[in-house]
Amino acid sequence: MSAKSRTRTAVLTLLGGLLPVALTGGAAAPATVQAGLGSGGGWSGIWLSGATATDTTSVVTTLKQVRTSIGADSGAAASLTGKGVGIALIDTGVAPVPGIPAAKVVNGPDLSFESQSASLRYLDTYGHGTHMAGIIIGNDTATGTRGIAPDAKLTSIKVGTANGAVDVTQMIAAIDWVVKNRNYDPANPIKIISLSYGTGGNPAVWDDPMTLAVQQAYKAGITVVAAAGNQGNGYGKLTHPAQSTSVLAVGAANTYGTTGTADDDLAAYTNLSTNGRPLDVLAPGTSIPSLRVPGSNIDNAFPKARTGETLFRGSGTSQAAAVTAAAAALVLQARPTLTPIQLKYLLVNGTYLSKGKAATLGVKELNVNMALAGTAFTGGGAIGESYGTGMLDTTRGSSRVVANGVQLSGQKTIFGPFDTASWSAKTKAQTSWSGGVWMGNRMAGDGWTGTSFASKTWGAATWAGGSWGGTANWTDPAWTGRTWNGRFWAAGTWTARFWASDDWSAAYWG
Repeated sequence: MSAKSRTRTAVLTLLGGLLPVALTGGAAAPATVQAGLGSGGGWSGIWLSGATATDTTSVVTTLKQVRTSIGADSGAAASLTGKGVGIALIDTGVAPVPGIPAAKVVNGPDLSFESQSASLRYLDTYGHGTHMAGIIIGNDTATGTRGIAPDAKLTSIKVGTANGAVDVTQMIAAIDWVVKNRNYDPANPIKIISLSYGTGGNPAVWDDPMTLAVQQAYKAGITVVAAAGNQGNGYGKLTHPAQSTSVLAVGAANTYGTTGTADDDLAAYTNLSTNGRPLDVLAPGTSIPSLRVPGSNIDNAFPKARTGETLFRGSGTSQAAAVTAAAAALVLQARPTLTPIQLKYLLVNGTYLSKGKAATLGVKELNVNMALAGTAFTGGGAIGESYGTGMLDTTRGSSRVVANGVQLSGQKTIFGPFDTASWSAKTKAQTSWSGGVWMGNRMAGDGWTGTSFASKTWGAATWAGGSWGGTANWTDPAWTGRTWNGRFWAAGTWTARFWASDDWSAAYWG
């Protein structure tokens, strides 16, 4: 894709929703959004919009049905709610919709480009992060929809904007922050990271910076749950960092709206690898209703995905990852001393599926009661250590952020040059963050400052200087007209000069 071309296409795939976005001209150029499958990485979700039956189903699978199908509403699991377990959601933020209990959410730092706009900071302009949060801790009294782990404590670290734009270095910074601050709340220590993001790169594990970042989380006792991607069974690889053996790589199952597993199968949009890195586990991810953000980017683009006034329907490995993160919280509530390798071992030994491709692969579907009853793994668990000093562009692959037609490339963060050797040493020592400064760059405030809609919020900061795209400041004029008005986004446009040539792998919204 030429940075000089007047028309550019960005595939914004939240490992849950695929949004090819054509942008023409400059900062305020109009965007047309439609559903479709992308080739890069991104956010793993697909928002239903007339997708075919091979990708999803018209049958709505409620979260109550999901809880039953993963064995979380019977036996030893029936009384578990995730209480005492912290989950970090590194995503597009969480909006204060009525179904999000404010007492269950903490706003970590906003590391997205939108952090420079006071009216957008911490909030979910895309609509993806809130959907994931609803799967995990939601409580929508209008419909009776509850998350899988409603008493877990969710820390939202916003990295993605209204059109999904985020650089891999912002993702690395977010993971570093979670590791550094995992014990800020002793009653709810962060033990799980839910990642719906995947890059378009295919780096070697031994020197990849993103691999080192997730390995440091693993070593700190944090289980990283990563969406496998939504490019399809024939894509040939899992999106990164799901490629890393130190994470729990999650694919989506299609449950066809039933609670039994006999008819379940691997979803056609789930990535499969041909390089020896298999999926770890499947979880329900097709046609999942969760919380809607009225007036958000995907809400405007996919009105057919709305289910009533408060819910939004989507399919993808993003949704499957959120289900898995919540299920992991249930297991950790009951067995809090489990290490990441032990938790992973218990979760992957779930229910065999007897139908279709899932049966031939041997990958199992998540089952909480089976995990609770399992014997903890006692081996060491090799994870393929990374030096973390490799090339950022190898990690990025096709996943590039663009400002004013200029792609971010090379050994650079959004602020300038980046020494991976220096970062590697600091991330291992957990010193890459000092207050709100990451690797010498001010990205956030220096601590907790009070509340927004959440129970607690990490302070904000103004970024110094201009971006790599030559702009005078970081505030995006195309977004500044948007305000959160009660229960919805009002006015303005989501078209912007910061955009990404990749996608978040959610699924199909419809």
